[in-house]
This record gives sequence, structure tokens and C-alpha cells, in this order.
Amino acid sequence: MKRVVVTGLGIVCPIGNNLEECWENAIAGKSGIGKLTTFEPPENCVTIAGEVKNFNPADFMDEKEAKRNQRFVHLAVAASKMALENAQLKLDLSNQNDIGVAIGVGIGALGYLEDQSFTARTKGIKRVSPFTIPGFIGNMAAGVVSLETGAKGPNVCTATACSSAGHAIGDALMYIQTGRAKAMICGGAESALSLVAFAGFGQMKALSSDFSDHPEKASRPFDKDRSGFIMGEGSGILIIEEYEYAKARGANIICELVGFGASGDAYHFTSPAPGGEGGARAMQQALSTSGLKPEDVDYINAHGTSTGQGDLCETQAIKTIFGDHAYKLNVSSTKSMTGHLLGAAGGIEAVFSAMAIKTGIIPPTINLDHPDEQCDLNFTANKAVRREVNVAISNSFGFGGTNVCLALRKIRD
Repeated sequence: MKRVVVTGLGIVCPIGNNLEECWENAIAGKSGIGKLTTFEPPENCVTIAGEVKNFNPADFMDEKEAKRNQRFVHLAVAASKMALENAQLKLDLSNQNDIGVAIGVGIGALGYLEDQSFTARTKGIKRVSPFTIPGFIGNMAAGVVSLETGAKGPNVCTATACSSAGHAIGDALMYIQTGRAKAMICGGAESALSLVAFAGFGQMKALSSDFSDHPEKASRPFDKDRSGFIMGEGSGILIIEEYEYAKARGANIICELVGFGASGDAYHFTSPAPGGEGGARAMQQALSTSGLKPEDVDYINAHGTSTGQGDLCETQAIKTIFGDHAYKLNVSSTKSMTGHLLGAAGGIEAVFSAMAIKTGIIPPTINLDHPDEQCDLNFTANKAVRREVNVAISNSFGFGGTNVCLALRKIRD
């Protein structure tokens, strides 16, 4: 199969509105979690989130188009255009049919749907916006990115909860490996900071509410005091290209995307399988499809959501696959800084994994002050470390028992 390389990165998330800012804050261990401002939270609602700040969609698209689209689309367009600029990849009549878009979205514009539902019930259906359906459906992120960039290759959206972006990148990899595209704009986008989302996750006891007075301390993966995840928003996009195509145009290659593993738990609709069995199989598949051995891996960007069972099961899964080498790895959860971006999580975390390979710096897991004795790996507590990273893998696990692992490697000629 054809080799696939990463040539561009774009990101908008709670710790920054561009790649340079996000990476500087990630390796500095800066939290993007703060008081919720998207709406006024009612009584008994979690009051903290990872919000994107000072973002103007009109900086990336026509103001009229920005008004008819929703925030998750704005974020996807921004990250995609920055990724294309980072890759110095220009689309025109000569290549647009060979360049596609694959963007995972877990929920879509839930808040917008809530608003339109309220309008229909209180003011009548004639007052509902004609943009309601295209406004909230998840595939409009990929659709509008295609419209904004001119990409006419495969145009797809994956909706696999918190694995959505990982699946989108994996699907994009296979499109190129099998000759269906020369390049793909791929990753994830999400902005679901709405009342129903907070209420729903809150009623599941999935969200942390223990650090409302100190929001920056609330997301604490693998820590003994973790009590749930913090919802975030954003978009992370990679430009991936067929190796020979990238070489021919003189692209700056960041790293190689070499493996993709996917599995299902068939266990429970929200809880991970015991021992992280499904996640372990996804990691094993990512290694086997890339020809890598466990001891080749230097860094794991963990799913690490800051939930009790999730973090424990992921730790167990890593031990299952890596054995003694598990203790020689650096593992970190950047969700400790960004919060959990749901369907977009795997996109920004693939960006961070690529940057770890490029820079030789591994971002930390912040707030890891009292490590859980059962989570006893090197989770890169509180401070970034310098280490040559030849191979990194990135995990994403989601409701419904859906698991993804991506493997990236330093480029070899």
C-alpha cells in the first residue's frame, strides 16, 4: 500500500487559536479550563468548561457564510485552512478532485437544535430557521470545509462519539493507501457546550464538579482525586498526503502516519470493557498494520479523560500490549489542559502527537499531584520532558464501545 505522510497541522482549542500558541501552552502545562460563559448555567449544572476564547469565524470565512453556519463548523474551517497553510498546499483545478475531506463530529450543533426546538414549541414552526437541519448535522463540518477549500475528493464524516476524529483520520489514511485520494484534510471538530449536553452528561455523573472554584485543576487524568471529565470545544486537523505526491511538490514532511487500529467492546453502551480489552486490541492493530513492535513506541497520547474507570482501563490496556516496555514509555493526557473535546479529541491529540515527534518534547499530564496507585505508568506528571520520539500512538475511545488508535512515526526515506 502507499505510504502516507503528515504535511500540515491546524488547531483551535481551549489553549490556543493556532498551532504555535497551542503547542507553546501545551508544553508549558497551561490549562484552558475556566468558568463556563457560553450560557448561564442553572442550579445543579456544572459551571466549568474548556472554551475557545477570542475566536472570530469571520477571520476565516465570509461573514454571511459564518452567520448561516454553527460554531463547530467555524472551528473546522479555521483549523482546516490553517492546516492547508501550514502544509503550503494550494487547491486548484489540477488537484482538487484528488483531495478529500474527512472530519469526525460526535454531536454537532446540539445547542442550535435546542434553540430551534424551543422556537418551534413556543412560537410555531413558521418561525423555525430553514437552516435548522443543515445547521446541526455533523457532516456539515466536512461539507463546508469542502465548499471553502474546493476539495472535491472523498467527503465524509464519522460520528463515533469520542472516537470520531480518530476514525476520520484512519479512514482518510485508507483512502490514500488504496489510491482513492492523493491528499486528505482530516481530523475532528466539536462545539457542544449546551444546556442539554451538560445536563445529560451531568445526570450520568460523567462530569467533574469538584473543582468549581479552581477550574484549572478539575481535569486530572490518572490522579487519585479525579472525578470526571471537563467538556471542551475545538478542532484539530491534519493534512495527510501520499508520500510520493508530497515529495514531488516539495512538501515539508512532519512525520509519517503508519498505522490505524479500530475495535469494538461489545460490552456496555458507556463503560469500557474490563481491563481495557477493546482499547488493547485497537493498539495492537495499529502496531500490526504499521509493522511496528511494542518496543518501537516512545510516546502514547492517552485517551485519559479523568474518569475513574476509563483511566484505569486504559492503563491496564497499555500494560497488556506493551508488557515491561509500558514502564519505559512516556504517556500523557493533554485533556488535562484542554478538557475533553468529545468528537474532536482525537484530532487535536493527533496534532499534539505529531508535534511531539517533530520537536522531541512530550507535553505533560497536569494536575497529576496524587497518582492513583493502580495507574502506575510514567504519565509525564506536570512538566514536559525532552525525549526523542520516533514513534507515537494516540488513543481515542468512545461510548458504544468504539476504540481507535493511530500510529505516527518519524519519516524515513
